[in-house]
Amino acid sequence: MRTTLDLPDPLLRQLKSRAALEGTTLKQLVREAIERGLSTTTRAAKSTRGRSALPSIELGQPLRVRHLSNATLGELLDE
Repeated sequence: MRTTLDLPDPLLRQLKSRAALEGTTLKQLVREAIERGLSTTTRAAKSTRGRSALPSIELGQPLRVRHLSNATLGELLDE
């Protein structure tokens, strides 16, 4: 399928230059860039659906507490 894109001249020059350096065609370079952009967007959308990831801290060793509460966290921070 064919389509028309309106690209600013500086961007088109950059794309042509990159295609020449990589030994590929402008058509192939643009196609690959679009495919990469779409796959990145798809992965990002999948990861944000449902539950969000909670922040975590890697300590390198397990915490030595039986009951985790705000008070015990405060104590750990004071150590």
